[in-house]
Amino acid sequence: MLAFGLVTLALSVGGVSSAATGFVSPPAELFSPLVGQKVLKTAQSLTNPPQYPQYTDRDEGNWIWFVPDQWTAGFFPATLYAMHERTKLCGTQTVSGSHWLELGRAWSTGEIPSETHTGVGHDVGFLSYPFMDELKVYACYFCFCRVWEDEVHVRFRNPKNETAIQAVNAFANHLAGRFSPIVGCTRSWDSADPTDFQVIIDNMMNLEVLFASEALTGNHTLRDIAISHADKTMVNHIRADGGSFHVVDYNSTTGAVIRQRTSQGYADNRHAWGIYGFANMYKHTRKVDYLQTARKMAKYWITNTPSDGIIPWDFNAPLVPPRPADSSAAMIAANGLLLLADQELSILNVTGAAYYTAEVIKMLDANTKLAWRPAWQSLLANGTVNNPQHNNLTGIVYGS
Repeated sequence: MLAFGLVTLALSVGGVSSAATGFVSPPAELFSPLVGQKVLKTAQSLTNPPQYPQYTDRDEGNWIWFVPDQWTAGFFPATLYAMHERTKLCGTQTVSGSHWLELGRAWSTGEIPSETHTGVGHDVGFLSYPFMDELKVYACYFCFCRVWEDEVHVRFRNPKNETAIQAVNAFANHLAGRFSPIVGCTRSWDSADPTDFQVIIDNMMNLEVLFASEALTGNHTLRDIAISHADKTMVNHIRADGGSFHVVDYNSTTGAVIRQRTSQGYADNRHAWGIYGFANMYKHTRKVDYLQTARKMAKYWITNTPSDGIIPWDFNAPLVPPRPADSSAAMIAANGLLLLADQELSILNVTGAAYYTAEVIKMLDANTKLAWRPAWQSLLANGTVNNPQHNNLTGIVYGS
């Protein structure tokens, strides 16, 4: 499941925490009936042509809607697939009139034109999320069979999933087309200067679609691209203290680093993407460097979290005037830390898994209490889209 809000966390935190700690209770809001009720109400508002929720207004918490060709379009359909999984595992969470799979498929349909024509660039990985979730429904995605240290992909093709297969492969090919063997990365943002090859830390989240397509097609070049991109990001984005640059500009003709910078302030959610991205790369490759990088980034995050547990929009922002909280960064980081905890369990590091899980529960407790808004259409408030542009204190589809 590749949504990043409370819906997914209700599934993840229970499984990891029970295995690692004997179960430490997460905040009750994760299991509130309001979760399903709010998601269903939004799902029943599907229009023709479709529009997708991205963030809310700051005053009443009503969704602001966007056309499908936006980098965030895949998150709400992925949330519906997460609700399907949540209902299977927690039957008491069923909401009358909810048919989460059917709703997820209906909302995903609006993304199909983006397979052949899209302006989101590298973020096709985000668009692919609900289609990768669909592939798992009929065991059509991939599973990993571990034989000692060798990873064997077992592929399934189910005719019921052909639409999803086509979408995943199309989005993977689009992302692969943005790869430069000179730079060693996939291009994030396009630039008027063709020699300016911009790569952002967020792009670690898009690599999942390359592994999914590799498993479906046997095209190992896609895997090689993902590994190359992660290796370069590990070297040039991650600072010695475990922090991360937002943007690295490369020279496209030489591959040299031109500069390392930020684009939207410091933006803690960028760091959160990195924790998840490197933990996920370790999951797919078992390359220890990725695990160590995820740990390093997690340590930076945990060390810099204020004593009250509330995640600010930027750890380094001045305290005066008061810096806005960022519940979206908290939710993304929580998912990343739980994925990291799961990887620690996979190597029998129960102590490490318990540590990360306990940190997640503390963070969830503090930020959910701050941002829980029963009257809003989103589950949480206090998300930050782009603080320098004053787009903050909102509900956000990828973080609520």
